Amino acid sequence: MEIPVQHVNGEPLNDDQRKYLDGFFAGLAARGVTFGDVQPAPAPAGKASLEDLIFEERVKRELHPLDAYDQIIENAIANKAPDKEEIFRFKWNGLFFLTPNKEAFMARLRIPGGVVKTFQLREMAAIAKDLTSGYVQITTRANFQMRLIQPKDCPEFLRRLQAVGLHTRGSGADNIRNLTANPTAGIDPYELIDVMPMCQELGQIIINDRSFYDLPRKFNIAYDGGGLIGTVEDTNDIGARAVTVGGEVFFRIALGGATGHKAFARDLGVLVRPAELNRAILALVRVYIANGNRGDRKKARLKHLLETWSLEKYLGEAEKLLGGPLTKAAPEAKPAPDGEPLPHTHIGVYQQKQKGLNYVGVAMPVGQITPKQMLRVAEIADLYGSGEIRLTVWQNFIIPNVPDAYVETVKKALRKIGFDTQQSLLRGGIIACTGNSYCKFAQANTKGQALELADYLDRRIQLDQPINIHLTGCPNSCAQHYMGDIGLLGVKVKGEDGYHVFVGGGFGANQAVGRQIFASITATDLKPTLEKMLKGYLRRRTPGETFQQFTTRNDLNTLQAIFTNDE
Repeated sequence: MEIPVQHVNGEPLNDDQRKYLDGFFAGLAARGVTFGDVQPAPAPAGKASLEDLIFEERVKRELHPLDAYDQIIENAIANKAPDKEEIFRFKWNGLFFLTPNKEAFMARLRIPGGVVKTFQLREMAAIAKDLTSGYVQITTRANFQMRLIQPKDCPEFLRRLQAVGLHTRGSGADNIRNLTANPTAGIDPYELIDVMPMCQELGQIIINDRSFYDLPRKFNIAYDGGGLIGTVEDTNDIGARAVTVGGEVFFRIALGGATGHKAFARDLGVLVRPAELNRAILALVRVYIANGNRGDRKKARLKHLLETWSLEKYLGEAEKLLGGPLTKAAPEAKPAPDGEPLPHTHIGVYQQKQKGLNYVGVAMPVGQITPKQMLRVAEIADLYGSGEIRLTVWQNFIIPNVPDAYVETVKKALRKIGFDTQQSLLRGGIIACTGNSYCKFAQANTKGQALELADYLDRRIQLDQPINIHLTGCPNSCAQHYMGDIGLLGVKVKGEDGYHVFVGGGFGANQAVGRQIFASITATDLKPTLEKMLKGYLRRRTPGETFQQFTTRNDLNTLQAIFTNDE
């Protein structure tokens, strides 16, 4: 008889193999079974073939990105730039190839809660000097980014970071991004609860569970335990905010924030005890993993799933995973905006709940810091603090646990290296994304122009209310332009850098999406335009009125008239 198998592993059968298979199939035939009776196993239900998947999902199925480290090493040996699939996969190790802007990588770290020890800061400074351009920035997720790493240096870069307990794993692409928490957690006298242990616990869970490294798209989580420095939790996919009910601390959870898409997170209507919070958050993430859109990247955020699902349905799916219902809460009224808004509380000197200790908030121009400055900050934190710094979502940092006797010494030492601790109602609220120097999506040099804008306005405007100005280079809105008092979205204007201008954005108690008031203002014209806007506000406002309140009570036509008139 003719046996139906002629090759094994691509090689023709040898005599021994042929004799064995002759006997095997003869036995089957004697029992009335033919080879044609054996059918191939059906494909798993609901599983699309690789050819049917979009590029990103296909790349993840062909080789899990966390398994691509061998390719990082191979590319390093030849100092080879990554191909298209590798560019996507390497993001799981925190490496972002900057082509066409630069033929090198940017690396984003993973620092839950933004807590950095001084020995880690020193090693980052050394790495930045040895293996990168020396350009380091604090991000709007209380994180560090380092730039211009050559392919040949990537393995050494990752090794040195991991040797001091830092990670880059899952800091980009379809992963849960850096977890944020109040930078003053545990030391703020006004907080309801210290959320840092919960943030650190979740970070540890995520880094050890591969199921959290295959989301439909990026995902942001923030914890807010109260206190002076918030986390802007309502701009996250999941925001957990501490509240008190009957004298007990609970968390309210909000879902679906994505300010680049003009969406703030919506209250889920539940109260969760602190001990159960992370379990609830993980269940909510798993619902998104199972049901998020994997066929259209533009519709893959949690916000988009909630456009087709009700919050009640989403909660119900999470409760199935939890094995029981969460405690329902009455609808929460939106807090009334503060009549006297606090200045930028991430800058300046503030007393801690620990008697005799203070935290010192440091103003950094658009989050940029040099290796030399990093080394000196580490020295200051060791000599006069507790050996750590904490990053903020405002692209600044604080030095905690400074005794009363050393506060002035710390302020003086920081001024010597170019950092101020004095409140600036203007500079304290200016944040900017990476910009087109290093990001292929950005349409403007946001960081450079933010610094110029700060210098220009500081010389001409005297404010008595804090102003937030957010510059972002593209609609991805890394600097969250929709939530600034003044939001600036980068565009090209006849080949030049320019911006669309938005007003009236806010967050927290002042939550609002900014409205566009001007279009396509060149970077050159932006400075006098904002000068007129702020002078018009100061001239026409009511006593004590904030910029957001002023722009909210006036329609756009009225505002345009005020903001373009010098009188």
